[in-house]
Amino acid sequence: MRNFDLSPLYRASVGFDRMADLMDRALTADVSAPTYPPYNIEKTGENAYRISVAVAGFAPDDLTVEVKEGVVVVAGRKASEEEGRTYLHRGIATRAFERKFTLADHVRVEGASHVDGMLHIELLREVPEALKSRRIEISKAPKAVEKLDA
Repeated sequence: MRNFDLSPLYRASVGFDRMADLMDRALTADVSAPTYPPYNIEKTGENAYRISVAVAGFAPDDLTVEVKEGVVVVAGRKASEEEGRTYLHRGIATRAFERKFTLADHVRVEGASHVDGMLHIELLREVPEALKSRRIEISKAPKAVEKLDA
């Protein structure tokens, strides 16, 4: 795998540390990263997104969703199993997990819901008015005053 040196970015810019860190993490991503639990990220509107995590076997009380420094952290911890159960086959994984999703600037978590074994996290991008494009009216310069020969 190639290694990229992002130090020129740090030397020539101010305030892009988060973007450089994100690029660095993406370029050095571990191929053996956990795949449990599976999830979807979808765009549900012009500025709306949804993260859906398959959490079969987890009750809402077993799940936590936190936002820390622009990262959504989804964690699941199953309460202790009932004793006396004997499984002939156990294919539903209910092991503890933690998934992290990095949010872009101006994206905030609207809420979360647990429906039919899926945890849905609703996200909304709110671009501040100062960053939205706007049309600048061009004023016409006043006509030059002509000199009168006296």
